[in-house]
Amino acid sequence: MNKVPERTEAADPEALRDPGTQGAEALLRRLEWTVIRRLDGLLQGDYRTLMRGAGLDLADLREYQHHDDVRHIDWNVTARLQQPYVRQFTEDRELAAWFLVDLSASVDFGSDERAKRGVAREFVGVLSRLLTRHGNRVGALLYGTEVDTVIPARAGRMHVLHLLQRMAQRPAEAPQGATQLRDLLLAGQRLIKRRCTVFVVSDFISPPGWEQALGELSRRHDVTAVRLYDPLEMELPDIGLVTMRDAETGEQLLVDTHDAGFRERFAAAAQARETALLASLAQAGVDTLELATDDDLFDAILRFADLRRQRSRMAAGGGAPSHLGVLRNEPRRAS
Repeated sequence: MNKVPERTEAADPEALRDPGTQGAEALLRRLEWTVIRRLDGLLQGDYRTLMRGAGLDLADLREYQHHDDVRHIDWNVTARLQQPYVRQFTEDRELAAWFLVDLSASVDFGSDERAKRGVAREFVGVLSRLLTRHGNRVGALLYGTEVDTVIPARAGRMHVLHLLQRMAQRPAEAPQGATQLRDLLLAGQRLIKRRCTVFVVSDFISPPGWEQALGELSRRHDVTAVRLYDPLEMELPDIGLVTMRDAETGEQLLVDTHDAGFRERFAAAAQARETALLASLAQAGVDTLELATDDDLFDAILRFADLRRQRSRMAAGGGAPSHLGVLRNEPRRAS
């Protein structure tokens, strides 16, 4: 198992003034104008849409209902009334959010102008800026072939720039074998001590074994799986002979996309893989926000905000289920 580095990185004001950081500044300014300003009008006054905390101050007691956290049961009241009761707490206004970002070789793929890596960076930039503007802190664990960068949770625009800069400075990963997503999730369990919101940003192209680690992470934290994909990973166009290359192993294969039977088998295998992945995410008890390389980030954030509204309404009605489903842009793919 890969060892998590002891050294963590914090924003250096002098380094952020370096010309090499102009790309991060330009990206954040573009996101602020094209996405965040548009979201301000829709999310105004809906701060708790994005993050919901457990808090420390006792607010009320109510009867236990299915899907409630058993750790919140008040055993003294339960014993006295002969019926389970749970404690309700005042929500925290300042929380921490962590991004567990998979930057392995497979996220460098993109069939058009944007690769999955660029989509991940834009999503992290928008969410980080939205959260830090309200005093929340954001941190990140970055995974390439191992978890090699830990950025402590801090607030402020300069910290967001530092996070974007660190993601941009990473070179494309050379083929070195399959991604071990389990290592990233286990590192998150070890390093994130207090309950918080966690975003696992990955294409989830990894050998089995990460499902249990994700389930354990979701039992302690509020976890959203941000699944990256490219439409070409689901269906192949008819473009004749093509050399396909596995980004993580380097293996190459010459295929004839003009063969309708091959395209059908490819689509069937992709759909089977998709079904298994979504089942694993549901079993782990996490919600899934799907982001395609041709997706509109503005619409994606609205889908995420809608997820948080659903959680808040269900919690107010007596306990939210651990899994609310998959949020995707419809229509998703051609049949």
